[in-house]
Amino acid sequence: MHFPSLRRLFALVLLTTPNAFSGEGIPQSVAELWADFDPRKEPLKVEVIREWKEDGGVFRQVRYLIGTFKGQPAHMAAIYGFPEGSGEKLPAVMHIHGGGQRASLHEVKFLVGRGYAALSVNWGGSGTGKAPFNTPDGALEGEPNTDWGAVDPTQLNVPGYDSMLPGPKQFFEDREHPKNNNWYLLTLGCRRGLTFLEEQPEVDAGRLGVHGYSMGGNLTMYVAGTDDRVKAAVPGVGGQGWRWEAHDFKGIVARPQDKVKGNVDVFRRTLSFESYSPDIRCPVLHRSATNDFHGWMDDVYRTNALIKNQPTRYSWVPHMNHQLRPEVAVTMPLWFDHFLKNGPALPETPESILTLSPEPQLRVTPDTKTLPVARCEIFYSIDPDPRARFWRSATVVREGDSFVGMLPLHTTDLPLHAFANVYHTLPKPESLAALPGNAKPVTEVCLSSLLQTRSAAAVKEATPALTATSSTLIDDFTDGLRDWYVLNAGNPTHQQLWTRKVTDPLWRGPANAKLTITLRMPQTNRMSFVLQENEWRDYRGPRRTFVFTREIPGAETPQTLSLELKDFTSTDGSDESPTSWSEIDQLGLCANFGGTASEARRWDGPAPEFLRVEWK
Repeated sequence: MHFPSLRRLFALVLLTTPNAFSGEGIPQSVAELWADFDPRKEPLKVEVIREWKEDGGVFRQVRYLIGTFKGQPAHMAAIYGFPEGSGEKLPAVMHIHGGGQRASLHEVKFLVGRGYAALSVNWGGSGTGKAPFNTPDGALEGEPNTDWGAVDPTQLNVPGYDSMLPGPKQFFEDREHPKNNNWYLLTLGCRRGLTFLEEQPEVDAGRLGVHGYSMGGNLTMYVAGTDDRVKAAVPGVGGQGWRWEAHDFKGIVARPQDKVKGNVDVFRRTLSFESYSPDIRCPVLHRSATNDFHGWMDDVYRTNALIKNQPTRYSWVPHMNHQLRPEVAVTMPLWFDHFLKNGPALPETPESILTLSPEPQLRVTPDTKTLPVARCEIFYSIDPDPRARFWRSATVVREGDSFVGMLPLHTTDLPLHAFANVYHTLPKPESLAALPGNAKPVTEVCLSSLLQTRSAAAVKEATPALTATSSTLIDDFTDGLRDWYVLNAGNPTHQQLWTRKVTDPLWRGPANAKLTITLRMPQTNRMSFVLQENEWRDYRGPRRTFVFTREIPGAETPQTLSLELKDFTSTDGSDESPTSWSEIDQLGLCANFGGTASEARRWDGPAPEFLRVEWK
C-alpha cells in the first residue's frame, strides 16, 4: 500500500485547519497543494474501447475517469499494452506525450517488446477518436477521446500553463489558486494513470516507471515529485526549474520563459520544478539537447542537483535543439531495465574537474568498470545563453583512465562552461526499431558529465593564458561534422546542415566579408543558404531569418560560391537583407528550406560534399 510521507500528512492536517496559511488557505508548498488528493480514492471506471493482438503483445484502447470537476466527469483516453502470455507480474512504464502530440502506440509497442506493461496517456486530447487506425495512437474514427469536461488543461487553453488566475475552464472560477494552473490537472490525470497500471492483473505495482518528452518531460518531473509509486523516471527535453525567473546573460536580462499571471512567489513554491525536485524519491535520468529551447541546459543541472539521495544521470546531444540521437535515446530503456528489472547498471556519471590556470582544461575520468569506454568528447563555450551558445570541441588526449581537453580562450571577460560526453560500448546492440527513425541497432550509450561553469569574474581572477585566436576559416571539414548538426540525415531532398559556430567571437564574420562555400556536387540542384539572426536572443533584437536560394550546376570538380549580405533576403516578406554578420547565430546549408514537404524540390544525385566554409 502507498503511504504518503510524514511531510504530506502534516500538510493534510494543516489544510483541514481554518486559516492555516496566508492568502486564505492558498497552498504555499508542493506538499500543501497535493495533500488533499488521493489518486486511488475514486474508482477509475475503466472502459475497454477495443482490444487487439499483434507482434506478441496484447493492446487495448482504454479510457479511465480522471475525476469530477465542477460537477462534470473528466476522462483520459490511453493505449495500454503488455506481452502476451507472460505468466508473471511485469514492471510497467507510463509514457507521457509532448505538446501537439498524442498517445503513442509506437512507445507502447517498444516497451512491450522489452518485457514491460506500458500505458501511453492522451492528455492533450488530440488524435484519439479522429485519426485512422494506422496513426501512432492506434485509434479508429469515432472512438471515445479524452474529455476534460468542465475544465481544460490542454493546448486549447494555452494561457493556463503559466497562470493561477480563475476562469471558466479552470479549477476555480472565483479565486486565484495553484489548482487553476494546467499543470496541476495534467499531473493529476497522469497520477491516475499510475493507479490504472497498478490495478492491472499482469502488473507488479511495486515496479512503476514514467517517462515523457518535452511537455511530457515536464509532467514526468511533476509526477515523480508527487507520487512515491514512481520507482524510476526519465524526463526528456523538459522539466527544468526557474522558468519564472528572468536570466541575466552578461548584463543583458532575458525575460522569463513563463510570464506568470498571479502571485509569482506562490507559483514558485507550488508549481515550479525546483520545488518538486527535493520530493523526488526515485532515480532520475535526464535526456536532452545542449541547445534546447524548452529545457535550458544550465537549469536542468541546477534543478536536478536538488534531488537528494537518489541516482541521477545526464545524456546530452551536442548542438541540437529538442531532438535526441540514438546513443542518447537508448539510455531510457537501459535505465528502466536496471531499476525495474534488476538489469545491468549504467555507468556512473563521469567525474570532471575544470581548472583555469595556467591554461583552462577539463579532466574527465569515466567509469570504466561498468562498461568499456569507446571515446570521450569534451565541449566548452563562452556564451552565457544556453539556447544559442556554440559548443567548441576541445582537443582530447587520453592520460591513463582519464581524458584531458584543453579549452583555449581569447578573453577573460566571459564565463566558461564545459562538459563531456563519454560513449560506452554496449555488451550487445540495442534495438530502437519500434520507434520511428531508429532503424539501425545502437552499439554505444552516451553518459554526460556534470556541467562545469566558471563566472567571468572567476575566469578573470585566475588569469589564464589566452591562446585562442580568431579565424576566417569556419570549417574545412577535416573533423567531419563535429561542429554541425544534421536534420533529415540520409534524405538528400530534405537534408539540412546547421552550425552555431558563426555566433562565436572566434568565427564571427568580419565587417564587409563575403561568405564563401566550396562544395562538390555532381548533378544540378537548387540549394538554400540560411542565416538566422538573434536565435532565441530577443533581448538583443528581433529574431529574423534570411535566405539565399539558387540553382547550382552539377560538376565533378569543386566549385565555390561567394555570398554577400545583400544576397540574403528576409523571409518575413520585407525583402530586407541583414546589415551585419555580427548578430547571426546560425548558418544553414539546406537542400530545401521553408514551405511544406510536398513543395520541396526533389534532389537529384548524391547529397553535396562540403569542402570549405570561410570568410573572405
